[in-house]
Amino acid sequence: MTKIGGFRNPAAEKRYFAAYDRAMAECPEPAQVFDVETRHGSTRVYRYGGEGPPIALLPGLLATSACFAALLPALADRHAVYAIDTLGEAGRSVQRAPFKDVRDRASAIDDVFESLELPSVHLVGGSTGGWHAANQAIHAPGRLASITLLDATTVSAPFARKVFRYGLPAALLDSDRLWRRFVTWSAGEDILDQPAAQLVLAGIRCYRARVPFQVLPSEEALRSIEIPTLALFGGRSAVHDSAAAAARLESLLPHADVEILPDAGHYLYFRPDDRELVIKRVLDWAGQAARAPE
Repeated sequence: MTKIGGFRNPAAEKRYFAAYDRAMAECPEPAQVFDVETRHGSTRVYRYGGEGPPIALLPGLLATSACFAALLPALADRHAVYAIDTLGEAGRSVQRAPFKDVRDRASAIDDVFESLELPSVHLVGGSTGGWHAANQAIHAPGRLASITLLDATTVSAPFARKVFRYGLPAALLDSDRLWRRFVTWSAGEDILDQPAAQLVLAGIRCYRARVPFQVLPSEEALRSIEIPTLALFGGRSAVHDSAAAAARLESLLPHADVEILPDAGHYLYFRPDDRELVIKRVLDWAGQAARAPE
């Protein structure tokens, strides 16, 4: 690609950051805030917690660090947690150079870990963030201790056709009614009025992303992942066939720990019971990977 992402105009940028600040107000106060310079721009990182083995969080598409508000207190109680606004999307990260391909997306995240001097990171990604985590494990695994995929999209299964059936009309017509229908379908209930959901919608409306298209990694690429991998899928996820995604990942990565949470939707930690399970699995996995022999 030859273009970079940016806000549509100054008024759109102002509207977006008003929504951003409302959503981030749901998160705990960070211990530190970094704007990490990389070869593709500046990446905003929020650090929470203490000195335990580092966990880095990659959000879903346009969701920013704000989407992890419900997980941060428990994770930061035992670990140093770094929540990242994905470079190339709306948020506090600022893209300044184009991404040529998906390898560049991985190098941008690796630059962040290098700058923050994080040599052994437990990388956790939700939805599109899960795709980024897998992409990192394929193209730049050197600083990773493990990856955790939370109902990751387009890693081992394509989007369901209904994603486009519901999403395209909403995107083309930009109607609150259609967006509410899409969000209710994808989340399993109407959450559009929540600050984190409003932030995603603001990103869609206010920002033009210019990033390589998110595509399924090849079987060879997935088989090349050697680091410890935990993959949790929502049994009621609407955005893809979670059973097929789990089965394919198990067949290609026999060392991975793959589990379907039967009552969870795509937003894997939305329900309190599922949230507690996700937190436990992430913490247990990070501890187990840290103790694994090299």
